[in-house]
Amino acid sequence: MWRPLEDTDHAAAVSVVLKLRGETCDVDCLYCFEKRKLAPGGAQITVKQIRRLGQIFGERPLAIELHGGEPLTVSKDAMAALLDELAAQPTVHRVHLQTNGVRLDGEWLDLFDAHYPGLHIGISMDGDEQGNSWRIGYDGTAIYPHIVNALNLLAERGRTCGIVTVVTPAVLGRAAEVIDHIATFDAVRAVHLLPAFDTTVTRPLTASGRRTSPSRLLQARAVGTDGAAWAITPVQYAEFVLEAAARWIGAGHFRRIKLDPAVATIRRLKGLDSAHCHFAAHKCSHVFTAYPDGRFGSCDELPWPQAHLLPLAAARSERDVTEAQHANPQLTAGRELMTKCVSCPYQAVCGGGCTATRWRMVQATGSDDAYCDHRGRLIDGMAHLLAAPAHPAGAHCLRAHWRPLGPNVMDDVDAFLARWDDPASPRSPARLRASYHGNINAAGLPGEQAADDLDPHHPQWGEGIEDRVWPLVDTITRSWKAVTYDSCQGHAHTGTSLPPSAFRVGLLPRTRTEYAALAARLCHTLAATDGYLPAAITAHIARTDLTSAHTGHHHSVLNLTLTPAPGSTWADYFTGLDQAVRTLTHVARHTPAVTGCACALRPPRPTREAR
Repeated sequence: MWRPLEDTDHAAAVSVVLKLRGETCDVDCLYCFEKRKLAPGGAQITVKQIRRLGQIFGERPLAIELHGGEPLTVSKDAMAALLDELAAQPTVHRVHLQTNGVRLDGEWLDLFDAHYPGLHIGISMDGDEQGNSWRIGYDGTAIYPHIVNALNLLAERGRTCGIVTVVTPAVLGRAAEVIDHIATFDAVRAVHLLPAFDTTVTRPLTASGRRTSPSRLLQARAVGTDGAAWAITPVQYAEFVLEAAARWIGAGHFRRIKLDPAVATIRRLKGLDSAHCHFAAHKCSHVFTAYPDGRFGSCDELPWPQAHLLPLAAARSERDVTEAQHANPQLTAGRELMTKCVSCPYQAVCGGGCTATRWRMVQATGSDDAYCDHRGRLIDGMAHLLAAPAHPAGAHCLRAHWRPLGPNVMDDVDAFLARWDDPASPRSPARLRASYHGNINAAGLPGEQAADDLDPHHPQWGEGIEDRVWPLVDTITRSWKAVTYDSCQGHAHTGTSLPPSAFRVGLLPRTRTEYAALAARLCHTLAATDGYLPAAITAHIARTDLTSAHTGHHHSVLNLTLTPAPGSTWADYFTGLDQAVRTLTHVARHTPAVTGCACALRPPRPTREAR
């Protein structure tokens, strides 16, 4: 979940954020986190300091972020010298400049082309004009027109850029509109949605001079004891990202624009790596920040001075840096947060999230549960959008949760589906053996064992379904006309070393539309059982994948499961299981086909397992 720098080989890159002018900026965005650090401005990063980075990290690749404040407040001559030095360092494989766009003009672009042609440019833009209402100059006027000019200039010059969009109340409820607006700019190739989790900001910045600027007066009005007016909650952020992702998919924007954290979540759901540090194990140990006054520390999102490691001039090698990391209480606290992730069902996809944000929440409220919950919501919703992109409403279901199963493999899923709907298809005799504990599989042994794939037209269909689960399987296959690919009646495995197995039925949708319909119907079924199941038992809908061994393709499936409720024992579970199954089956028989889930009508009761 968190790999120390010394545990990665020198092919693993580190990211170094260069605060070229510290907090110095030509605008005064009300939510700016850099100015809340009171980092010294005025001075600037030097060529000598950049050269030092190569000496410290040796052959390790460097990804450089030119940041601020505003990096374009340096002179053009100084920027040219900095870019020349970066271009001369063989280990620098990427340079990204993040700007507010106010000063960007043709001369700057000519300079970039001359001194670092591969420079990546990022523009800070919070969606449309309304969304950018917190981004203002010191005089209190909006900078949005300058941002538009910068994006249009990039397009005219044939250049592309990424957008960083801070999600504030100014864009909530308008995700589709905001994403559509950003997509109108031809230069945009990536959008990164960042949350304004600033509910703990209760004091405005103080004015540095004798006269308080209009921007600081506006900020003072926006900050109170209840937090900042630009702040949102983790739940609001999750809902915005899911709505934005649904529009990004539905409108076809994904063909040109990368949207994060949606893409990072999708990659992890598909078992692929992600460079996004919130989803990867290369976290704060692989991210550094350098300031003009010579301070060298960890990720710039961590609070300062706590994140400070050592003076840049004192770092002679990577070993000096790693020793400072291990001695830093802030990083130790961040690593300790990851212990909670080990038992989390989302950890393989989530990757632990942002340790800086989690740490701030723990410091403010004593818990990071709200942060962890919103990560689960993002993963659940994106799993639905992957499975049924044309039916985005299901992404907001609160009962269906991503639960990876491994292994979850069928010999040939496509052949099985074709056989299910074709009575004339040839069927081989099945190997059906029962264990002493009631398990029916090919080996006749308890535990998870291979079983032949049966369908309702197979002459041994009834024999192959375990007794307790048969009524529900029969209801789902005959009444709902759905495909089941797996079932288990639940087994205590008493007298063995095997763990108990829970009651489950696996549904294999034929199409994406059927996936959405079945997910909604299952949600209504569980809503109707809420409060009627034995207290020791909880019902769940699990979103997961079924892999076809023949093709290697992953098929989106839904598992209906009954598990022990939090705080209950397996003995309590099996005592009430028959009653729970009867209730669930009765409700399923009377649950009609529906078009939307039941969460808006009857949201589920919160439990720790739901997170």
